[in-house]
Amino acid sequence: MDLAFLHPLYEHPGPWASVYAGTPAPLESVPGERSLTAAAVTRELTEQGADEATCRAVRRAVEELRHDTEPYGRALFARDGRVVLDPTLAAPPPADLAFWAPLPRTAPLLDLAGEDVVCVVAYVDRRGARFELRGALGGEGAAPAAGGWWPVHRTGGAGRSERHFHLWVENTWEHNAAEVADALAVCQEETRADLLVLVGEDRERGAVRDRLPRRLLDRVVQAPPGVGGRLPDEDLARVRAEHVRRRAADEVERFLAARGPDAAGRRGAVEDVAELVEAAREHRIDELLVRAEGPDTHRAVWVGEDPDQLAVHRTELRTLGVGEDRARSARADDALLRSTVSADAPAVSVTPASEATGTGVPAGGLGALLRWT
Repeated sequence: MDLAFLHPLYEHPGPWASVYAGTPAPLESVPGERSLTAAAVTRELTEQGADEATCRAVRRAVEELRHDTEPYGRALFARDGRVVLDPTLAAPPPADLAFWAPLPRTAPLLDLAGEDVVCVVAYVDRRGARFELRGALGGEGAAPAAGGWWPVHRTGGAGRSERHFHLWVENTWEHNAAEVADALAVCQEETRADLLVLVGEDRERGAVRDRLPRRLLDRVVQAPPGVGGRLPDEDLARVRAEHVRRRAADEVERFLAARGPDAAGRRGAVEDVAELVEAAREHRIDELLVRAEGPDTHRAVWVGEDPDQLAVHRTELRTLGVGEDRARSARADDALLRSTVSADAPAVSVTPASEATGTGVPAGGLGALLRWT
């Protein structure tokens, strides 16, 4: 996940209020429910020591959430009386969460906002296709791709002329499939879609897939058979979730393969917190892996105002130029995410792979693929 949008959070010192507020389904909402939620969140922040101005800013932001524009909710990051960043969530939080801490509580974003998998759904038939661009937060129509309008239905005769007509139809199908594949490739390039979902009969879907560029084949998914009309949201959600699990599993495999030393004796991956902290300080994290609720994720580390001021022990911060009065204790996952974002490196949640396989990798919940110069 590209976390560049989090940079504004690390341009100012803490403490920070971090809130994950979900929005109820329209039929479940009642008058005043948002106000009750906002009051509960504000009360939680106050009990944790948040200042009054920041609590007011958060309360206003929570009260303004509406299901028609925020189907899953938002994360709110506030300090000094104003909300600095409020990214939309792509999945509902398990509950309304509120934190007051030296660093923004950003780790939950990897699961709640990290994988808004964008899909181009292609409704394919013998005449061409209609495309639809859909993400987790809704759909947007795309242009149709029409093929040639020649006869497309077989007839029952078996004579020589009928065989010729069948060949003509076959050529038409192939012509249309090639046009659809070309148009779909262009659509993917323009939209940067993560997945291409083919809807239609097996023959037409297969003909289009066979004519797509090789580079796109790992993005192609065939919709469940029997879909009529628009692809249901629940079917697309399953396709999207499987893609997220597959991506997470691929990252876990890369991590496991990189843990051994190379020819120069250097390891390409680490998961010990002390080694992760050292790699973060030296800007050697190529990608951070986070497994939610692993035991190391909430382990306390020590931080200063600068992202490179990160240490396992408080005394280490002195050598990094941090005075005793400016040293703060923070969660390891949030501290490593701050360093990762500041070094313009990506992070990924491997929780979906762990849940699918029942294995815990990285063992403590934190790991990194390293870069070497």
